[in-house]
Amino acid sequence: MFLTIVDPGVGGKRDAIVVKAGGRMFVGPDNGLLSILWQRARRRKCLRIAWRPKRLTSSFHGRDLFAPVAAALATRKLPRGSLAAKRSPGVVLDANDLAQVIYVDHYGNCVTGIRASALSRTAVLRAGARVVRYARTFEAARGAFWYENSMGLAEIALPGGSAARTLGLRVGYAIRIAR
Repeated sequence: MFLTIVDPGVGGKRDAIVVKAGGRMFVGPDNGLLSILWQRARRRKCLRIAWRPKRLTSSFHGRDLFAPVAAALATRKLPRGSLAAKRSPGVVLDANDLAQVIYVDHYGNCVTGIRASALSRTAVLRAGARVVRYARTFEAARGAFWYENSMGLAEIALPGGSAARTLGLRVGYAIRIAR
């Protein structure tokens, strides 16, 4: 059971949903937050949260609506009729990987929006005219390389140096995948 809340539309007209994906349940707003899970799951189900508490503030749906529903689902004590069938989330975002630099850390390592699990270890990343090959560790690398970081994303690094500075990378810089 996961309670997921990033909800700039709190108090507005967006739905409240439960997404069942990958054998897990996710409770949250229907604003795109759960849509990538939805799209990538082989077995999936979407439900609209029909239940409303006696007091629902306009700015604390996480506390007033989502948390009680998540707790009731986790303890299997959700009152009958609290959920209604929904074909899919109303807001569905692009589920493709983001083939660009999404973050540059203090050391100049460049995190991409590419899932490392989607790449073979022979995949070559191209950052402009530069070719970046896979290495499992910094020690095994010979120059700039890519590896799977702790978040499961492909990250471009340079042992003892700044990949960002050396390769001229910054947030938003496009990365091409050559297999």
